Amino acid sequence: MSNNSLQEIVLAAPRGFCAGVDRAIDIVDRALEKFGAPVYVRHEIVHNTFVVADLKNRGAIFIEDLADVPAGATLVFSAHGVPKAVEEEAARRGFTVFDATCPLVTKVHVEVAKLHKEGFEFIMIGHKGHPEVEGTMGQLLDGIYLVEDVADVAHVSPKQTERLAVVTQTTLSVDDAALITEAVVARFPNIRKPKMQDICYATQNRQDAVKVLSNEVELVIVVGSPTSSNSNRLRDVAQRSGAQSYMVDNADELKEEWFAGVTRVGLTAGASAPDILVQQVIARMRALGAVSVRTLDGVEETIKFPLPKGLK
Repeated sequence: MSNNSLQEIVLAAPRGFCAGVDRAIDIVDRALEKFGAPVYVRHEIVHNTFVVADLKNRGAIFIEDLADVPAGATLVFSAHGVPKAVEEEAARRGFTVFDATCPLVTKVHVEVAKLHKEGFEFIMIGHKGHPEVEGTMGQLLDGIYLVEDVADVAHVSPKQTERLAVVTQTTLSVDDAALITEAVVARFPNIRKPKMQDICYATQNRQDAVKVLSNEVELVIVVGSPTSSNSNRLRDVAQRSGAQSYMVDNADELKEEWFAGVTRVGLTAGASAPDILVQQVIARMRALGAVSVRTLDGVEETIKFPLPKGLK
């Protein structure tokens, strides 16, 4: 059954894998090659169902609790980062550890540690329960307070206001984070803001690209898994920009009725979604009647992050 109105698929650029995700998956790949299966990974290496299933098939075992890791094992920390207590426990138990924390998340951790030594407390903007937030907040025993939205800002009570700094999760909506930061600054006028925003280049670029894309199409499909913060934000951004938007984990989740009366559909993918899934979605849309595919101009990403010692 094809949709007679569907003509064109417009691809956002950039979309899909970022440098931090590439590196994290590469770390697990190389650890499996070098040490053989099993390699233990604390938390999903990146938030994508397909990637995790693929690595499981090849001998990665995903755990949440280090108690589930046997002595002498090879352990990888996920791209989202881990609390200090987890690093310390892994060191104490003598695992061979490879840290796949995205370097842009590590940068936030380093900043928190440095300012903490100078007596700072922190307001963190992020999503409660997200592993990146748990990792960043877990850099300190206390003195870091989470706000999820503007309303939370009124209820935060740091011990002092002389030395306060704001940090954010790297995968937030750029617009939301700006609004919440504004509320934080209004309440704590001398709070210290990061020199460069903590939201990463890939999150920013993909959101900017979706804003452009949303003006060209009636419908935006985001390829990404439900747990992926940055993929969820892409859907939000598309909807706010005036396009109907749905997020799918894979091509099987596309529903024909979404395309009724739609001539141009936009397609993007979260930073943890592999290109093979995008290609499968394109194939499914072609089966629904789409005739042509074009890619919008966008920022060219050239960032590459080095692998940890011992895996190069």
